[in-house]
Amino acid sequence: MPKVGMEPIRREALIQATIAEIGAKGTLDITVSAIARRAGVSPALAHHYFGGKEQLFLSTMRHILSVYGADVREALRGAQGRQARLEAIVLAGFAPGHFRREVVSAWMNFYALALSSGEAARLLSVYQRRLRANLRHALRPLVADPAAAAERIAAMIDGLYLREGLAPRETEHRHAADLAMTHIQLELKGSAQ
Repeated sequence: MPKVGMEPIRREALIQATIAEIGAKGTLDITVSAIARRAGVSPALAHHYFGGKEQLFLSTMRHILSVYGADVREALRGAQGRQARLEAIVLAGFAPGHFRREVVSAWMNFYALALSSGEAARLLSVYQRRLRANLRHALRPLVADPAAAAERIAAMIDGLYLREGLAPRETEHRHAADLAMTHIQLELKGSAQ
């Protein structure tokens, strides 16, 4: 008989093990058995909770996106003014917890999976729409074309995240955030109303 209350704990352990396993291998070419072993549960239990490897990975990305979203909302709560909101969005995205090598590996694999999985493509689209919407809202009174500026800044953020996160050296997350903020300052100067 299953232990009451263990399902959320085991699910979380499997999600954390998935992140760690992807980080260790750098690819989705991993097995549910390896993930389960790392989480300390049986492969059958992992399949019971998630159905299969793709569903487990998608649940892992939902978790990563949920943590990211909570961090952005928390950062925005304390931001006073439009430029502070822009900085809050950037700093939340480049926070140390989101910039760990294994989380970056999960994101890289997520982008690749979105090419062949409708569900992954949908999740990626939700993330991209929310990022652009947050940027547009903060940019609205600061630039003539907030939609175009938000598109450029979002591309810069994603590109910096991937480039800096995959650098062969250990990258300081603040360096990437500073680069993004420099770009935003140039954007504000170049397209101010």
